[in-house]
Amino acid sequence: MIPSIQECFALMNQYRMLENIRAHSVLVAKVAYLIAQRLRDRGVDVSVRLATAGALMHDIGKTPSLHSGGDHARIGGEICRSHHLNEIVPLVEEHVRLKHYDLNGNYSEKEIVYYSDKRVNHDTIVSLDSRLRYILDRYGRAGSPLNRAIRDNFALCQKIEQKLFMHMDFPPQSLAGQIQGEGEIRL
Repeated sequence: MIPSIQECFALMNQYRMLENIRAHSVLVAKVAYLIAQRLRDRGVDVSVRLATAGALMHDIGKTPSLHSGGDHARIGGEICRSHHLNEIVPLVEEHVRLKHYDLNGNYSEKEIVYYSDKRVNHDTIVSLDSRLRYILDRYGRAGSPLNRAIRDNFALCQKIEQKLFMHMDFPPQSLAGQIQGEGEIRL
């Protein structure tokens, strides 16, 4: 089942999502909605509803993980499974590290959510380079294996960006301006 926007917010409340995480998730959903809608408008077979719901729910495991120390993407997947939201489980579980993708073929809602999350730092749309710097400063001690993994993950995200924006009528640098002009999410 793909949850409605209202059901996503009810689950955010149920799992006591912190307000800053909620604000981040809402902006990620606006980015995912815009990208999915523009791809659909250009004949690409993606579900705007699935991408938007996956983006709203991508950090549903974040608040519980702050208490347990667990992997928030895995915890989020478990939460979604427990509510029979199986369609969005892969989007939630792979929003940090995309594991199954096709750079040359079909487009997926999972790629859209993964990319959208990387473009939002807290509640601001930023470039991939800016987000990479933030993540490295916060988690990636220079020379560590995690530093290399983060860099590799963002190199993949740059390839996903190229793929997604082949069909856009605006460049990635204009994403924030496009979101401002888009208004509310409509499903």
